[in-house]
Amino acid sequence: MDYGKFRYEEAQRIKESRKKTVQITMKEVKFKPKIAKGDFDTKVRHMLEFLDEGHKVKVTLQFRGREMAHPELGTKILDAVIEQLGQIAKVDTSARLEGRNMTMVLSPDKKASKRPVSAKPAVAKPQSLNPPTISNTNLNTTTETENKNAEDENIQDSKEAI
Repeated sequence: MDYGKFRYEEAQRIKESRKKTVQITMKEVKFKPKIAKGDFDTKVRHMLEFLDEGHKVKVTLQFRGREMAHPELGTKILDAVIEQLGQIAKVDTSARLEGRNMTMVLSPDKKASKRPVSAKPAVAKPQSLNPPTISNTNLNTTTETENKNAEDENIQDSKEAI
């Protein structure tokens, strides 16, 4: 066998093996504890795209100044991220505080990656961090109840007057 031919075939095998490898990159998304709902949803949507492409995502929460006194706020935000991406991503490295940053690493879940690419999953609306608002139906019900009580009192007063 010719040595030149051997080197050529060896180079072809190496080239072929490199084609089969998948390059996984790490994408980073940065949050702050006082993030607004719209910004949070946008960043989660970007993370969803990264995970669908097969990238790992490093979620970094940056604390500034007095925010360091309340790491539970950061944990709450990272829990909300996990809640929204739960079926798509799995947690590689759980949230931990490193200096002024709290970091967590997510990777795409193998089970979820087998779904068709064209079917984009609907991002569930996050539960608001604010307390729930009172609906109008509850207000109407209490008003009706108050009206009934007032009528009963008026009837009782008129009976006493007679």
